[in-house]
Formats: sequence, C-alpha cells, structure tokens
Amino acid sequence: MSKDTVTQYWLGALTVVFLGLGGFFIVNSAARPAAGKEIPLVDVKFLDRTASRRTYADLVKANEDLSDYDCYGCHEKGKPPPIRYDANQKIIVPKEHSDVVMGHGSHDRNNLCYNCHNEQNLLTLQVRDGREVGFDNIPQLCGSCHGPNLRDWEAGAHGRTSGYWDRSLGTADRLSCANCHNPHAPRIPTRESAPAPHSLHGPAGTSSPHETTH
Repeated sequence: MSKDTVTQYWLGALTVVFLGLGGFFIVNSAARPAAGKEIPLVDVKFLDRTASRRTYADLVKANEDLSDYDCYGCHEKGKPPPIRYDANQKIIVPKEHSDVVMGHGSHDRNNLCYNCHNEQNLLTLQVRDGREVGFDNIPQLCGSCHGPNLRDWEAGAHGRTSGYWDRSLGTADRLSCANCHNPHAPRIPTRESAPAPHSLHGPAGTSSPHETTH
C-alpha cells in the first residue's frame, strides 16, 4: 500500500468520525430538556441589616429624645415605686407602662422589675451582685445571669458583628443584647425565614437544564 493510499485512508476515516460526532451533537442537543424557570431574586427585606430594636446607646449616639428614660420626671427620688401583684401573683403593669409586656423567664419567674432595675436609683440598672450599670451597658446586666451567652457574645459567637475583620481598615460594630431581645420579653418572635439556596439540579428525579439525557 502506497503512502498516498494510507493518507487517503486516514483522512476518510477522520471525516467519517467527525461527521458522526457532528450528528451525535445535533441529535443530543435536540433532546435537551427545556430551560428551567428563571431563578427569582431574593426579597430585599432579607438583606436588611437594620437591628430590630434600638437601645439607649443608639438613641444617645443619634442625639434623640431620651425623655422616656427620665424616670424621675414622674417618680419621686428616694421612694422606690411599689410593685403590685394580682391574685395569681403576676405583676400588675401600671397603665403608664402599658407598652411593657412582661415575659422574662419560663413560668414568669423573672417578672420582677427590681431584678434588673435599681430601685434606689431608677436611672441605672443593677446586676445580681448589686453593682450599678448604666442603660448603655446592657451586656454586663444580661451577662450577670446569662454567663455563657455573654462569653459567646464577647467572643463573637453570639449576636451580630458588622464592619471590618481587619481593624486597620475600619471599625467593627457589635449589636447589643437589647438590639435583638426585648429586655422584658427576650424570646425572639418567630419570623419568616429567607429562601433556601436554589438547586441547579432541580428536585429529585428531574433533570437539570444543564444536564443531557441519553
């Protein structure tokens, strides 16, 4: 067999192979399933980083009205307000504080104002050992009972931190306990969860728009 004959043989074989591959791709392309539905954008409400509550420290920082914290605008100094209970030994919230919902602790075991408020100085709070703390130092108050949570918060494992990991680039802002928890009823209400990540492979048993069928 001459050299030219061998060359023609291989060229013919390659032509057949490429024609076969071309036909395969055409047929396979026609067999692809219809493109999947367009992935909807996530509602922007799930991207909002605004804290659910504003603390005393937030109001001070924003130079806003602090009259709600001026307890002695109504109460008399040196005369702790009396706490009254109903027949079921549940605290009676005065009408002046009707916006306060008491629900701290299971079975209402911590529904006592002076567990946190300082009856001798209503402008401050008090931790379990009697030390005074300001309204701008909520974590120390909460941590006097919830030690593990305070430890995790200080380590960054509890709560939320926004800003820069690299402090040389900028500051990092930590949310305080009361930014997420209502101090009088700290259980966080159930909220709508963000949608799960979209699966490119579709539900089980179906083909992905990116897969081919054979």
